[in-house]
Amino acid sequence: MNTNTFLSPIEKPKGLMMKLAYYFTRRQFGKVLTPLKVHSARLPSAFGLFYAKIGKLDKKLTLPPETVLLIREQVARINVCRFCMDIGRSFAIKASINEAKFDALDQYSTSSLFTDAERAALDYVTQLTKNKRFTLILLLGCPVIIPSAKSARSSG
Repeated sequence: MNTNTFLSPIEKPKGLMMKLAYYFTRRQFGKVLTPLKVHSARLPSAFGLFYAKIGKLDKKLTLPPETVLLIREQVARINVCRFCMDIGRSFAIKASINEAKFDALDQYSTSSLFTDAERAALDYVTQLTKNKRFTLILLLGCPVIIPSAKSARSSG
């Protein structure tokens, strides 16, 4: 696997917070992950507060953990973030979540592995990620997500 990056990794961070982040990442994963060394090490320390807020919001989610991981995997695939896909799979394995769903994610709309609620959530994030807009309509009493007219015109 090619691990070359456009920016060289920062092996020895200067700030205390980043040194702690390296330490805990190394402790959890056995090494400092490349995105941390290349991307996060260059961010102002205030971004650490942003990451902490995201972590707090994660704890407030009312979706089932499996659905959360499927949503993140779908967004990672659309955005072609290989690191996000790898780490998502790692969390799924650690949580003993059905990996077959991850393997069948490309066919979520027709696969019997997915519930209607999972399909609706995946439709929503797919449209939102690809088009940045969506419209929710009710069709025979069921919610259906379609791209808004503005995003459909701008994407094609």
